[in-house]
Amino acid sequence: MIKTRFLSNLLLSFIWLAVTGTFTFQNFVFGFLLSFVIMWLISTNRREESYFKRGPKTVGFIFFFLYELIKANIQVAYEVITPSHLMSPGIIKIPLSAKTDLEITLLANLISLTPGTLSLDVSDDRKVLYVHAMHVKDRDKFIEDIKNGFERRLLEILR
Repeated sequence: MIKTRFLSNLLLSFIWLAVTGTFTFQNFVFGFLLSFVIMWLISTNRREESYFKRGPKTVGFIFFFLYELIKANIQVAYEVITPSHLMSPGIIKIPLSAKTDLEITLLANLISLTPGTLSLDVSDDRKVLYVHAMHVKDRDKFIEDIKNGFERRLLEILR
């Protein structure tokens, strides 16, 4: 049902582009948002509401990831260009709320995409993710940041 809603949203966006005659990215985004709101307003089926909840959460997650990515890049760049050694590396054992292979794989890859962190391994029972980080000043805070940042937001979208 979500795929159907998304494809309908895309189709309406392309119709918007054709009707307006302005084939720009900004106009496409406007048409996508306009069709999203219209589809939400005319939706009567409660099963269809998951699309309208996941869409904004997905956009929010993208912005959250970009913020974390920029922050980590600045932190690593600062570490590289300064003569002092401020790193406090460590391997952290993070308990997982993610259960499926897709959830665990996406979480591990998102962590690895962020500079300064690298997913190393998943335990055999798939309840723990081992992560190497360049900056681990407080182990519990690092775990909390991963659990309440990447993992919670990712699971909100996937479940």
